[in-house]
Amino acid sequence: MDVHFACTRCGACCRHNKLPLTVAEAMDWLQAGHSVQILCDAIPWPEDPAPNDMPAAHRARRSTIAMSGSMPTRITVILAADIRAACPHLGADNRCSAYDRRPLVCRVYPFEVNPFLPLEQARKECPTEAWGPTGPLIQRRGRISDPGLLADIERSRATDVDDAPVKARLCAALGISRAALANEGFVVYTPEAETLRRALLLASAPEDSAPNHPWEFVSNRRETVLAVAEMGAVGAHVTDGPSTGFQYLGFLPASA
Repeated sequence: MDVHFACTRCGACCRHNKLPLTVAEAMDWLQAGHSVQILCDAIPWPEDPAPNDMPAAHRARRSTIAMSGSMPTRITVILAADIRAACPHLGADNRCSAYDRRPLVCRVYPFEVNPFLPLEQARKECPTEAWGPTGPLIQRRGRISDPGLLADIERSRATDVDDAPVKARLCAALGISRAALANEGFVVYTPEAETLRRALLLASAPEDSAPNHPWEFVSNRRETVLAVAEMGAVGAHVTDGPSTGFQYLGFLPASA
């Protein structure tokens, strides 16, 4: 499939979102006085998948193994800029004032960092005219046609893998131990900026391995809590017990 794309500078992708950041980018974001959140999801991992299960291999590379009860579990942690209105770098003319040092996720847009998510116009907020046939050809027959863009995507994916143990140490340092079930939502933490910055510095120090502290699944669906418990994991409904210190961002309707 051929895809043409030209940014119209509508600014839609620079507003009201959680912008994934690398560890280094998160440090820069915090240094500039902006808010960074920690998003956690997890999936039971009773055994390693088949070698040809490429989506599972991708998840394994960007996550760390931990235990939830008696269930081996893969924890994925995302650092994200909390953009509640407009990105602080978005100018009045909808141009990026930090374009040369913009995060990798901005550089690869409109492509996905996840290699198993195809580029789909319907998933993007860009106006129809951005996809006109007169724009630059960014994908030819399903393959990215811009070498520079492809290099940024590969760099983003590689950094995601390298950052995984740092994020695991960060969660241990901050006492973060709850995650949503993958594809159901995220558990979202918003540490105080200086606390997070210091913890990131400590977590970035070279270590032989990531810590392996116990984790708990949190869901807004009672059936999910029962399902993970049957597998030996620890689960809790978001309304059970104290929920201070985190928010639950769910993708599915809640059930009591």
